Amino acid sequence: MAVSNMSKAEAVGSLGSVQGGAAVLDAVRRAARQEQFLEVVSAAEARRRFAVAIERSPLAGETVPLGDALSRVLAADVVAPVDAPPFDRSNVDGFAVRAADTVGARDGAPQQLALNREVVACGAAPAVEVKPGTATAIATGGVIPRGADAVVMIEHTDLIEDGAAPAIEVRRAVASGQFVSYAGSDIARGETLLRKGKLIGSREIGMLAACGLAAIEVVRRPRVAVLSTGDELVEPGVPLRPAGVYDSNGAILAAAIVESGGEPVPCGAFADDEAALERAMRDALASCDMVVLSGGTSKGAGDLSHRVVSRLGPPGILVHGVALKPGKPLCLAVIGNKPLVVLPGFPTSAIFTFHAFVAPIIRARAGLAPETAHTVQARIPVRIASELGREEFVLVALVAGEDGPIAFPTAKGSGAVTAFSQADGFLVIDALAAALDAGATVAVTLIGEAARAPDLVIMGSHDVALDAVVGALAERGFGARTIAVGSLGGVAAVGRGECDIAPVHLVDPATGIYNKHLVAAGLILVRGWRRMQGFMFRPGDARFEGQTAAAALKAAVADPAVLMVNRNSGSGTRVLIDSLLGGVRPAGYANQPRSHNAVAAAIARGRADWGLAIEPVARLYGLAFLPVAPEEYDFLLLTARRHRPAVQAFLDVLRDETTRMRIRALGMEPSGE
Repeated sequence: MAVSNMSKAEAVGSLGSVQGGAAVLDAVRRAARQEQFLEVVSAAEARRRFAVAIERSPLAGETVPLGDALSRVLAADVVAPVDAPPFDRSNVDGFAVRAADTVGARDGAPQQLALNREVVACGAAPAVEVKPGTATAIATGGVIPRGADAVVMIEHTDLIEDGAAPAIEVRRAVASGQFVSYAGSDIARGETLLRKGKLIGSREIGMLAACGLAAIEVVRRPRVAVLSTGDELVEPGVPLRPAGVYDSNGAILAAAIVESGGEPVPCGAFADDEAALERAMRDALASCDMVVLSGGTSKGAGDLSHRVVSRLGPPGILVHGVALKPGKPLCLAVIGNKPLVVLPGFPTSAIFTFHAFVAPIIRARAGLAPETAHTVQARIPVRIASELGREEFVLVALVAGEDGPIAFPTAKGSGAVTAFSQADGFLVIDALAAALDAGATVAVTLIGEAARAPDLVIMGSHDVALDAVVGALAERGFGARTIAVGSLGGVAAVGRGECDIAPVHLVDPATGIYNKHLVAAGLILVRGWRRMQGFMFRPGDARFEGQTAAAALKAAVADPAVLMVNRNSGSGTRVLIDSLLGGVRPAGYANQPRSHNAVAAAIARGRADWGLAIEPVARLYGLAFLPVAPEEYDFLLLTARRHRPAVQAFLDVLRDETTRMRIRALGMEPSGE
């Protein structure tokens, strides 16, 4: 951080009182001779020149231990390698039962069930099937045994010990699925768990750990060298010498680099020695992605940073002098392909220009989204004079007034270390304005981040290919929130205006045509893709191997020892299942998880023997698959929202050939429309 021109001249004057003579006069002349800025340009022009000369894409990925991934950005999509929970488990302490055995149970008229000779504790695999009229004691988190489809809480039972074997009386009926968390109900194997570009917080750490991931690929943080220059600078921790000041800029900028997503590389403070400073800059450029230096970029005799930068290599200095207050001495350069920025020496000037010109580059290279400005309207109580020709930032403190917030300009200048930290925000005075009058209402940009709402809300049936569409949207800068509520849930949600788009796959029983019967006033049907539903079973099961789907279904229904796994009411697959069964309720019909993955997991783990789901899920779980019927997976769209940018982007992505190739790779066939 360079001191003012006067202090430099005074220093030379003190030298002259000792040395005298012609040498002193030469020093005085050098101090009085000011080196003008190369060219003072507007802030907009400075940003333009810098933007066209630098690379802003995220850096390459690196693999880090999960414990080091906090606040990092994912370099690639994370696909869940396992289900969470990995098995159907109990949510309470109690008894695993068949829900049908509890029908009618109440106080005064309990249902009695024989206890199986097994207690299912956490971490233990059950060995005994729950037959009709029996129950198995189970702990919270225990694996649901074969045959059971619900859990009765222990407090709703009484132990009966007067017979040859223990039994329980159930005093409250339970529904199928009650107090059961199905496999994959939290995280489904093959699901895109987290998307490329996602900022990892504590919640994301938990999700990754739940999938057993010990390391993760994240965007490498840009290494940013931090240098300070000025004869007056003293490192913190060292006693101040006369005329010395502590180097606060080095610490401020290093912390700001961390906040912006970078990795600071402190290089220390350097005296006004061109040779030493040049060596330090060259070393920093060789080992880092970017260099930030504060001080020595003004026009006084001791300000030499820009002269050193001009010798470091092409393309060199792009801007030296910006019509900003504070921040006029800013110097922007690129050496090779690495940005080099010389910030003004005064702390407030340095931090303003850092956030305006440097932080966006660091965030972009770290894979972070641009910082969202949060503004409030506030009244200024006093006139604020400004210098014509320079865009001015004014730090303000906000207080509550009767008619809304009041913004008081802080009295501290750009040399104050505490000015930025003690302000609530700042306002901007246009370069063509000489002042802001008292009583004017202005926009105040708060110092901090604001949460961003999703650009698009999608509610309805989920499909693995939908992840490909949402991923393509993310690549275009649109964030989407997807909520899996089933096809019927999506129809209801879009009808109430609770979402923008509802994915559906419901067949009209009267015509056999998918989804067209769902179109109502204010809704448009957009074609998506075709997917194959089929009969799934474990490879090698002799009851189904070599059969057609129709024959396998007939064999499954005829054998009471064969357990099915159903789907939840309201799903498109459940509609198909019921039409195929024609009113028959085979064993396991009451077992109704809410996803294709949960169906596959139940079959793969032996809790069930067959079920219906889509072909890609069968492949994912290594199950045999017999095609039953193709179905159309389409989208209901609110007509009133069709022209929103995010909705238009969604429609464009559906038609994009790259997206269609991704959908085909997942085993689906995009619609021809």
